[in-house]
Amino acid sequence: MDTLRYTRAAALPGILKERIVVLDGAMGTMIQRYQLGEADYRGERFKDHRKSLKGNNDLLQISRPDIVRAIHEQYLRAGADIVETNTFGATSVAQADYQLEGAAREMNVAGARIARAVCDAFSTADKPRFVAGALGPTPRTASISPDVNDPAARNTSFAELRDAYREQAEGLLEGGCDLFLVETVFDTLNAKAAIFALDELMEDSGERLPVIVSGTVTDASGRILSGQTVGAFWHSVRHARPLAIGLNCALGAALMRPYIEELSRIAGDTFVSCYPNAGLPNPMSETGFDETPEVTAGLLEEFARAGFLNIAGGCCGTTPEHIEQIAARVGRYRPRCGKRGALFGELAAA
Repeated sequence: MDTLRYTRAAALPGILKERIVVLDGAMGTMIQRYQLGEADYRGERFKDHRKSLKGNNDLLQISRPDIVRAIHEQYLRAGADIVETNTFGATSVAQADYQLEGAAREMNVAGARIARAVCDAFSTADKPRFVAGALGPTPRTASISPDVNDPAARNTSFAELRDAYREQAEGLLEGGCDLFLVETVFDTLNAKAAIFALDELMEDSGERLPVIVSGTVTDASGRILSGQTVGAFWHSVRHARPLAIGLNCALGAALMRPYIEELSRIAGDTFVSCYPNAGLPNPMSETGFDETPEVTAGLLEEFARAGFLNIAGGCCGTTPEHIEQIAARVGRYRPRCGKRGALFGELAAA
């Protein structure tokens, strides 16, 4: 697990070798609890915007920063070591759906500043907290045609995605993030555009931040949407020398297990992360997903016991209650050790 020399979050690789690090849970699930209306998303600044903005969660760091701050605080109190910025869709590509492309960079700066301030307030010498600048996949895909009658059709390009991710990453860096998280990858070409943009930015800025790449397996075939197996996905992005490779979202932990096991086996020169949904969607549930905190935490505890994990957290449907349980359960075990040759899954107190 030889790592790069980082100018930010330099302590994180060492922490990952000592214990399983906890990532926060779902921002969107928590936002839903506030039952926000159109006026909340618009605020004063966008009150006359010509398109509906309800559901544009990335805009809330401008219109309702108090809510974003409060959610970060709840996850940190629950035991999260890393919180993600509320910027999953804060690219010009994604914000085009709301005709807010021009505000994308500002969303990232604001989102990172909010998370930075909260993490600084909670950090201690024994438990530093880190801000992960979240780069989502965008609603467009560079590999798959949106038109079943034209396999060659595309609604975006590598260059467009690279430029959008570069702008996003610049905002996150300015706002004070510690690392970058390229997450919920359903198209590896999109992820490659993000990685390329990050490499360019870090070369130009002189900053070197850890990068985590997290894919999403969309069905029981064990492939991401653009067709790659988990193994092929890893080999397609390993040139970026990510601090961690992992999976999130999609299937929930129970169905994700064989794919996390495979990553743990083949990605010997990096750390492994896993932050699944709280099971499968269930519209009758308060969170929209099946699993209680005890169930999700129990599944991730088994992953930790099996020696698969360095980073654990939650995606859709998870709450601070889930993260509190996950932190308590995975904290009993030593982290996955990769090529170091130590035993996997030992109890942390052993």
